[in-house]
Amino acid sequence: MLHSKKDFRQCLLSIIDPVKPYFSEDKAVLDLGKTAVYYGKKAIYMEGISRLFWGLVPFYAGGGESQEWQQILRKALASGTNPRHPEYWGDFTNSDQKFVEMAAIAYGMLFATETIWEPLTDQEKDNLARYLYAINEYKLPECNWVLFAVLVNLALKKVVRPYSKEQLENYLNMTESFYKGDGWYQDGDSGQVDYYTSFAIHFYCLIYAVVMEKEDPVRSQRFKERANVFAKQFIYWFDDTGEALPYGRSLTYRFAQVSFFSACLLADVYPFTVEEMKGIIARHISNWLRKDIFDDSGLLTIGYGYPNLIMAEAYNAPGSPYWGLKVFAMLMLPDDHPFWSAEAAALPKLPGLSSQPYADKLMYHYGNHVTAFPAGHFTYPGHGQAVAKYGKFAYDTCFGFHVSKSNYGIYEAAPDSMLAFIIDGYCYVRRNLEEGQVEADRTRTVWIPYPGIRVETIIIPDEKGHTRKHIVHSEIQCEVFDCGFSVAGRDEDNVNSKETDNSVTIYNNFSSCTVSGEGKPMVLGTSPNTNVLYRKALIPAIRYTINKGSNEILTRVDVEVKR
Repeated sequence: MLHSKKDFRQCLLSIIDPVKPYFSEDKAVLDLGKTAVYYGKKAIYMEGISRLFWGLVPFYAGGGESQEWQQILRKALASGTNPRHPEYWGDFTNSDQKFVEMAAIAYGMLFATETIWEPLTDQEKDNLARYLYAINEYKLPECNWVLFAVLVNLALKKVVRPYSKEQLENYLNMTESFYKGDGWYQDGDSGQVDYYTSFAIHFYCLIYAVVMEKEDPVRSQRFKERANVFAKQFIYWFDDTGEALPYGRSLTYRFAQVSFFSACLLADVYPFTVEEMKGIIARHISNWLRKDIFDDSGLLTIGYGYPNLIMAEAYNAPGSPYWGLKVFAMLMLPDDHPFWSAEAAALPKLPGLSSQPYADKLMYHYGNHVTAFPAGHFTYPGHGQAVAKYGKFAYDTCFGFHVSKSNYGIYEAAPDSMLAFIIDGYCYVRRNLEEGQVEADRTRTVWIPYPGIRVETIIIPDEKGHTRKHIVHSEIQCEVFDCGFSVAGRDEDNVNSKETDNSVTIYNNFSSCTVSGEGKPMVLGTSPNTNVLYRKALIPAIRYTINKGSNEILTRVDVEVKR
């Protein structure tokens, strides 16, 4: 268990030190792998380097010492932003990935100025400032990206270099338009509500509040107050073991899931006691370090519970997972801060059910696991597996979820927590919603999986699982599978199953899921590496026949978790 400041520093260094052999001679190229993304190699190299700043900046700002890392960062900035250097990171286009990576460098200029900025020569400072200013001259997506420009302009302002006051205010006002209520932001024009609310928008807004508290006290206080309100709901996304809810995109950032709480500490926002916040952070990091997330060289891999390209997005480059280093923001806290001497406490006592309408979710906190029941609209950003990451009936910290290998056949589709229609051999599930409501004790959605089929689904959670009621209006006859949570089926899990006339249970060493209904019980095999937490898993399901006209399906899902 992580406890002292030294523990957290050593943890950070153990994560980043294995990348050292992969730097080029002049340090502006960090080549960590051969898989591709939608942007070019120069941006990939810059990304690999800049994401280390998320950990090293608080390391230095909080008094950490490493001459070797300081020289690496200094040389990388000098080479990468020099247009005459062979390792120059390149010029820009609209919505350039390099604008994303500027935020971490700006973070360094704001909080570790003596380490990141001051050692540069005058010419190197000119090059870096000119390079960063370019973020004001190109179009950015209207989402969390605009806050990268906010950080860059704050950094340029701090080191007394040209910045855009107009763009700074413009992007802050745009961020305000993302706000929904109860502390929740959506990720810009995408409408998505996921971890980007916490590890992006709130994180950057709290950084703004720290930097600008005296100069812009009203806005800074607003950001802090919203974070405090948000935390009271966001805590439902973590269970007692430190596991976070697998949901939405960018899961390969892993321990960034808890970085919001580190930013709260930095900004003197305490929605919970110091001991409870330390417990949330320390358990979460320790939980991740027990998983197979590193390769044989010690590098972080693309994936979630293990290396997995099937669930990756189009922007997951080999260096992308190091975004997770944002969790180490707490290393900026002074040595005498109570966080370092506090004993990690358990989560505060939480009522089981939490209705979070601004997050488009109903949450149920069981203690040793958490289930989320989404009922919100989402868009298809083209990054990959959006239906699996946002469209399921339920997501759980213990059971994980599946992405699909293809939509041909039930096994490759792996539709856990879905009502899956099989038509002409293909699998159709809940995608965009026509209607979606989160009520005090249930969710209701209306959706169309296939032309001529309309489904109304009502889900009611309770202390043992949840009940689903589907009213299906169909113009065709077909088969449908109402699928429960997938259960880990690796060799070490000792998975097994049992059936009755109207139910099927799959169980292993630490969990079970039972699905019951007036249909045929089945155990569905799935393609390996489709569950984000477990390399192999099985899905319990009830198969029903859908007739032309109106059909009503009632399915019960019961779960048990022992850990």
